[in-house]
Amino acid sequence: MARTAVGVLRGGASSEYNLSLRTGAAIISALSEERYDTRDIFIDKRGYWHVRGTPVDPARALSQVDVVLNALHGGAGEDGTVQRILDRASVPYVGSRAAGASAALNKIRAHETLEGAGIRMPRAVALSLRDGMTTAEMARFVFKQFGPPYVIKPSSEGAATGIIIAATLLELPDAIGDILDAFGTALVEEFVRGQEASVAVIEDFRNEPLYVLPPARVVLPADLSFMSPRAHEEGTLSHVVPSNFSHAEKAALAEMARKAHRALGLSHFSRADIILTPRGPVLLEVNTTPGLYQGSSLPPMLESVGSSVREFLEHSIQLARV
Repeated sequence: MARTAVGVLRGGASSEYNLSLRTGAAIISALSEERYDTRDIFIDKRGYWHVRGTPVDPARALSQVDVVLNALHGGAGEDGTVQRILDRASVPYVGSRAAGASAALNKIRAHETLEGAGIRMPRAVALSLRDGMTTAEMARFVFKQFGPPYVIKPSSEGAATGIIIAATLLELPDAIGDILDAFGTALVEEFVRGQEASVAVIEDFRNEPLYVLPPARVVLPADLSFMSPRAHEEGTLSHVVPSNFSHAEKAALAEMARKAHRALGLSHFSRADIILTPRGPVLLEVNTTPGLYQGSSLPPMLESVGSSVREFLEHSIQLARV
């Protein structure tokens, strides 16, 4: 039987370059050599595509591929850019289409869409260099909406990249300025306290249209009080599955993850990051390309139901080729 040629996109120009390399390596390692002819398609930090160490244009890299597994985290890999390249090449690919990926990665747009769908989100204010206010004026504007502490984040970064915590109003102007200088836009959110959960959904899995894996309780390293890029890079996050959430809490988390996946128009799978508060779950964001590297939440969630990264990938490939 002829093997399926699978192109694995990894690397990329985003701040999550190293995490993408690790997810790509996990994919290549998991796929059966008997069933799949795996092609490692590397994208460097300047955005140039490479096959077997040779720079090539995307069309050439994709010309001998039956299906693509996108392991690019953040940036062009999740904002719809790569998805549009794959669409133009008429190559089936795993994961969300361009519109859904873009809607999920842009935190400002996603916040508006999800809140509009009736999903509880942190209170938030979007800011831009075009707003015509000083950072002090921006801070006072935010303070009128809700009080500290504040979470200030770029609008289109993942893996906690760029996030700043401002414990007081006095710290907020500098934090806003730092994010605006680096990224041009900022989202200021209220700091929501509670237990952090990671919840993944998979389409048409185990005879369910939208199957929800058991939620993982996220445990930060002892020296961190909030999620940071270092925790992702060093693989020091712990994900407890099965979790100690009650049956009612698990049901609420599952419903929120399903609703968010549908509201953003996502495809094949997604992972929701949620804070479970005494008043119920609050959605932080939705990821369309969940990590598969050591320390990421999806592998232990799969293992908790007797599945594996290999089964997940094979199922996803089938979804892409329908």
